[in-house]
Amino acid sequence: MPVTYVVGDVHGALDLLLTTLREAGLIDAGGHWSGARARLWFLGDFFDRGPNGIGTLETVMRLQHEAQAAGGRVAALMGNHEPLILAARRFGNRNLGGGASFLNLWHFNGGHDSDLWALRDEHVRWIENLPALARVGETLLMHADATFYLEYGSSLEAVNAAIGATLQSDDPREWDRLLEAFACRREFWDPVRGKANLQKVLAAYGGSRVVHGHTPVPYLTGRAQPEPLVYQGGRCVNVDGGMAYGGYGWVYRLEEQT
Repeated sequence: MPVTYVVGDVHGALDLLLTTLREAGLIDAGGHWSGARARLWFLGDFFDRGPNGIGTLETVMRLQHEAQAAGGRVAALMGNHEPLILAARRFGNRNLGGGASFLNLWHFNGGHDSDLWALRDEHVRWIENLPALARVGETLLMHADATFYLEYGSSLEAVNAAIGATLQSDDPREWDRLLEAFACRREFWDPVRGKANLQKVLAAYGGSRVVHGHTPVPYLTGRAQPEPLVYQGGRCVNVDGGMAYGGYGWVYRLEEQT
């Protein structure tokens, strides 16, 4: 059975991503797929903060084709910074209320003009087709450690369809609603409330544990650590090592029984 790996938020830290994938044996010295039949999932947030969002996106797109040709698979979820840059592109300086615009919001969240200028239609189409949630065996993959997905549907298919429809909408209010929802985080962390939230999400979408990104591990623990954060009795794994903040790049291997 092919091994499945998961990578968290890259945020334009392309050099660290390549080093991390190379050390895991998934790419060779030239940056090409060498993972054979392995499965590799990215949890979104390719853009912003770090210097090379477009380069990161194009690398993942290229590896997707190379892995498929080798009998493997590279797949990705949508993070919040994907709709954020698409909203900046679609609506620009349109006011969100309170004096802010989609472009302002994107810049405030680490957007680089060089990424926006280089964003092409083929990039947009690829992003628009990313799922928000996926399940690999008993592991539920999601970008955000948040429950807002339940507002978009009670099944994986419903959530992915609803969020996908938002990205096709010309209504800025729908985009604003999605971006506001993605502002939620840390909703699985509290020993009591977090456990209850986790149970709701798993009951709706299946699986016995969640692997997520979105919230850098040091934001939860107050310190950097060399391994992904496993919490809630092993039912939650945070793989956001803060790659664009001088943190760690991780390739997290899912256990075969999951």
